[in-house]
Amino acid sequence: MWSSTTKLPPRTRTRSTDVPPPPPKASATSRNSEKKIELTLPIETQRTGWKLNTSPSTVEDKDILKLPLVNPPVKKIDLRFPLGLEVTARNMKGVTIKDALDAIYKHFKKTPDDVMTDPYLKGFEWDKDECWTRLIVHQTKQGPPVQTSSKKSKKKKNEDA
Repeated sequence: MWSSTTKLPPRTRTRSTDVPPPPPKASATSRNSEKKIELTLPIETQRTGWKLNTSPSTVEDKDILKLPLVNPPVKKIDLRFPLGLEVTARNMKGVTIKDALDAIYKHFKKTPDDVMTDPYLKGFEWDKDECWTRLIVHQTKQGPPVQTSSKKSKKKKNEDA
């Protein structure tokens, strides 16, 4: 018989609760900050001319919405506005320009035009000195210049020449 002072034999069978959980996997963003990989922004991000409180589907060139926001692609990136607002764009396959615009639109969709001082997106900037996983969002008061492609304006140009 076992006495109270006798050592018990070690358990031979382990339970699933006895096994420690595996360490959490690092996200692409945290891996990027650990490895210090340089990010590059496509030039298309600088010329969208998109109004912050309108749907991203209103962008004139729909093809740029499918492009990655940064190279190499990341799963999550923070977008910081000059006044301190910060929104996060996420996509498990890599954040696209559309994902970034959707994140911004989600915050500004109920903001009226007269409240916004700079309602148009000018572009993004990556400052590696500030943070490796954050883009700075630049805004402007005026949208892109409107191009007239009507036949009348072409005829006037030809007559003047």
